[in-house]
Amino acid sequence: MSPRAVVGVAAALGLLVAGCSTPSDTTSTAGGSSATVTVSSCGQQLSFTTAPERVVTLDQSSTETLLELGLAERMAGTSNLKTKVAPRYQADYDKVPVLNPKKLTGEQLRAAAPDVVVSAFAALYTKDQVGTREELAQLGLRSFVSAVDCPEANQAGMTPFDLLFADYENLGRIFHAEDKATALKAAQRAVVDRAAATGQTVQGQPSVVWLYSVYNGLPYVAGNGGMPSEMSRLVGARNAFDDVHEQWPEVSWEQIAQRNPDFIVVGDLSERGTPGDSAQDKITMMRQDPVVSQLTAMQQNKIIQVPGIEMDPSVRTVNTLQLLVDGMKSLGYVR
Repeated sequence: MSPRAVVGVAAALGLLVAGCSTPSDTTSTAGGSSATVTVSSCGQQLSFTTAPERVVTLDQSSTETLLELGLAERMAGTSNLKTKVAPRYQADYDKVPVLNPKKLTGEQLRAAAPDVVVSAFAALYTKDQVGTREELAQLGLRSFVSAVDCPEANQAGMTPFDLLFADYENLGRIFHAEDKATALKAAQRAVVDRAAATGQTVQGQPSVVWLYSVYNGLPYVAGNGGMPSEMSRLVGARNAFDDVHEQWPEVSWEQIAQRNPDFIVVGDLSERGTPGDSAQDKITMMRQDPVVSQLTAMQQNKIIQVPGIEMDPSVRTVNTLQLLVDGMKSLGYVR
């Protein structure tokens, strides 16, 4: 990908944010020849009289979702690239200004003059980054957060995939891309349904550790509540760290050994370039660890490699769900 300059055009921000509701509430109110679209996003009610023309994304997952919905021409900027974008998005991604390859600053966000900001993660809206959602609302800038990362949504009895698909629907309404959003949801729902059917054939509920990254020698694994737990459940497996109520807890190699998983899913984040990010780095560390290396899963090479970014909720997560199904078949867990 060719280098691109950071956008530095200042402009005024418009439109207001108000109210709060449940993530599933979405209304369209007729008004003359146009309609006001109102969606709820993690405690804020966002209203749009017209489809936004300038959207900035704060993370790769949001970027790829909007590209999948065909919105490249509406994107005033992207940021926070964890790994290479999927090949199918590359041509469209090359059209979008990269405001910051890492986390965006408030100054960079305002200079891009967006009319809406989209993020998969609530944690990216902080005072020391782009500003809180409340601060952005005071500037007249609407902010969207994935329902998957919203505590209110997670209490509504919906699965992480249900919440992800609700994001597609809401973004489709906001940008008047309902047909693409509906088609995307249907295609991905079919993958989820097939995985669930496969899970019905798995016996014994094998346990799995999802190894995301290693930082300063310590592993970060999937805890309870995130996509890995849901993907495990769908395919008839059990996340070995489901008793830890934190999405990505730091643990020790000894704790992994104590859980003695039947197999291990290893995320590849090699494009970040940090030691411990690539799948091969993690596998090497486990083979060198005197305790983990003795696990049956390691001795029998019961390891499934997946793109690390797909362990988080994104438009690409169903790909890892399918890789999980295929890997479990190759390991003999699926009849």
